[in-house]
Amino acid sequence: MKILKILIICLLIFEFHGSAKTAEVIVINSNSGELNFDGVPDEFFWQSAQTFNLVMHSPNFSASPQESSTVYMTYDENYLYVAAFLDYRDPNNIIATSKKRDEKSKNPDSFGILLDTYDDNENALAFFTMPAGQRIDYAVSNDAQMMPGLMGATSQNYSWNTFWDVKTARTQKGWTVEMRIPFSSLRFQEVDGKVQMGLLINRTVSHCNEIDSYPATDPRFGILAPIKPSLAQTIELRGVKNSQPVYVSPYVSTGFEKNNELNEEETAFKYNNDKKLTGGLDVKYSLTSNLTMDLTLNTDFAQVEADDEMVNLTRYALFFPEKRMFFQERSSIFDFGLGGPSKLFYSRRIGIDEDGNTMPIYGGARLTGRIGKWDMGFMDMQTQKNDITPSENFGVLRFRRQVINANSYVGAIMTSRISPDNINYYSYGVDGIFRIFDDDYVKVNVAQTTDSLGNNFNSSADNAFFSVSWERRSEEGFAYDLSYKYAGESFDPRVGFMSRYATQGPRVTFRYGWLPGDESKLFSYNVDFSAYRSYRVSDNELETGMYGPGVSIFTKKGWFYKVDLNYNIAGVDEGFDLDKNVTVPIDTYKYYSGRLNVMSPVSKLLSAQMMFSGGEFYDGTSITVSATPILNLSGSVQLSGYYNYSHVEFPDRDQIMNAHVTRLKFLYMFNTKLSLSSFIQLNNISDFMVSNFRLRYNPKEGNDLYIVYNEIRPTSGYFDDNMENVDFLNRMFQLKYVHTFQL
Repeated sequence: MKILKILIICLLIFEFHGSAKTAEVIVINSNSGELNFDGVPDEFFWQSAQTFNLVMHSPNFSASPQESSTVYMTYDENYLYVAAFLDYRDPNNIIATSKKRDEKSKNPDSFGILLDTYDDNENALAFFTMPAGQRIDYAVSNDAQMMPGLMGATSQNYSWNTFWDVKTARTQKGWTVEMRIPFSSLRFQEVDGKVQMGLLINRTVSHCNEIDSYPATDPRFGILAPIKPSLAQTIELRGVKNSQPVYVSPYVSTGFEKNNELNEEETAFKYNNDKKLTGGLDVKYSLTSNLTMDLTLNTDFAQVEADDEMVNLTRYALFFPEKRMFFQERSSIFDFGLGGPSKLFYSRRIGIDEDGNTMPIYGGARLTGRIGKWDMGFMDMQTQKNDITPSENFGVLRFRRQVINANSYVGAIMTSRISPDNINYYSYGVDGIFRIFDDDYVKVNVAQTTDSLGNNFNSSADNAFFSVSWERRSEEGFAYDLSYKYAGESFDPRVGFMSRYATQGPRVTFRYGWLPGDESKLFSYNVDFSAYRSYRVSDNELETGMYGPGVSIFTKKGWFYKVDLNYNIAGVDEGFDLDKNVTVPIDTYKYYSGRLNVMSPVSKLLSAQMMFSGGEFYDGTSITVSATPILNLSGSVQLSGYYNYSHVEFPDRDQIMNAHVTRLKFLYMFNTKLSLSSFIQLNNISDFMVSNFRLRYNPKEGNDLYIVYNEIRPTSGYFDDNMENVDFLNRMFQLKYVHTFQL
């Protein structure tokens, strides 16, 4: 592993300084005046604030916006203040169809800012609102590059929340906004009394499908260009000090959980009823303005929404995103990619077993932020034992720093998983991303894992991982992504996630894109060609191969279309089951398939994403149809759903599978603080139905009352002839209250 040693040496001796953005730094004026925080920025307080004017991002880049906006920013010793007048030629065009906390739908009008608080060109914190005045905050990582993977593994993390306030008001001309963001909720670095951050400002105007931004964000950087930290304007604040508050959040929870569990013979159920009265504690302490410690005791995540049911037609594991709040603060710093959704560290390994069941957590500690020039993250968590898994300790330590230029980084990571029976797992890795010129980036990742005794870090390639890629990031003109990865036969990150083990091979994508300009009805379109080959390390035989062209079209009215045609090769060395009656046997398969993705304009009251795929499938055929509609009935009621139908047929083996997954979600928003949500999911392959009811009262950040009811019910197909029937597999009711004190 000579390359690993070289990278470690480079990591230790790199002393290049990251270059600042080439744009002029804007100094924001401080303010000692008084503010009547009512959502209308008409006080004298705002007259000395820095103003910003927006330009159109889409549908016609750099054109004058159809609706005028004036944005203000200032600050005092405690808060960063943002305000805006958002005018309309006809205020009846305002669309306000949600009061939901962290609303993801793009149907309502919205306004917000993103702050790259370390000015590192990769990460940002977003603070948005809509005409109803709800808080929408999320974290951006990886410079808003769309990260591949199932189940929504993107660079936007809506599970991140922090302390801040916003108010809105309606006027004769439109609506107005006032935001108040405590500096204690931001992580930043002070140098010589100055703090520099990257700033992006966004406004969406739904009736004309328009996005306005500051600064101008060129569409050639992709659909997420308006939230890319590397395109932000650097602003400067002077004399800012962090008050370093301590937030103490005790909780108390009561309820019951009833289970019907199958015996080993799978002929009868054992019933148990567990009544609970428990409590715990979370503590957040800002050690410095850029270093935060989180502590947790008797950690509880029962209020977190269940994972979405999916149909898996592959040989590989599905990736599910992390939703638990404790793991969200600066979570991107722990990211160490292994290709696709695979990661060296995956926080869902902590407190969630291989079957998706939750395990109690005694507690733990988490430290994130910046030390000097280094971004760092540390976590240590201790889980409780259950009937199958012993009590385990999970640890991760991560460092990254900027090198050469403002878009290049090197980093290192170490993970551990330790149990009392001395079955321990360790891993470490070194990675780098280098902007070599213009829009071209080179990425290198090297990692190793140990055996179960934790003593096998050596020069062998068996327990090593290596990947390298060269990509050009642009939606206009010629772009490409060339990569190669290798995962050794014994490489197994037991604190991470791997979708494919012990494989190696290249992947290439070539793309040419057009931005046709003001006169066209199209916003952008491109053609691409992808080729992928993956070989098993054990015998160097082909595991998977895929080749084919694709076309993508994005219209100015908000329609999106993508068509892919593929020639596939699958070398199945171990037969696998699609369900209990359908099996794919050992063989080498060659077949053709196609896929069509359609997205309707998200600015409409009813929007939907639809997918159609089909063709040959191994030695048979398959057809899959899915739809994800969202209906905004009013500012208080939102309905959303998901339906997937997959038909697989192998005529030569007389095997047929019809898979249906149905999900319906209902949300009623009494106001921005009180909401009622429920959903029901049905998966005929798993033969059970999942339902959930949740009432949340959130008067302010950190204070929450939850009433939660979950139920898993078997369908008729769940039971064999020799099995007794039960009405439910699991029922859980919980009443939980969290109250945050600031010390």
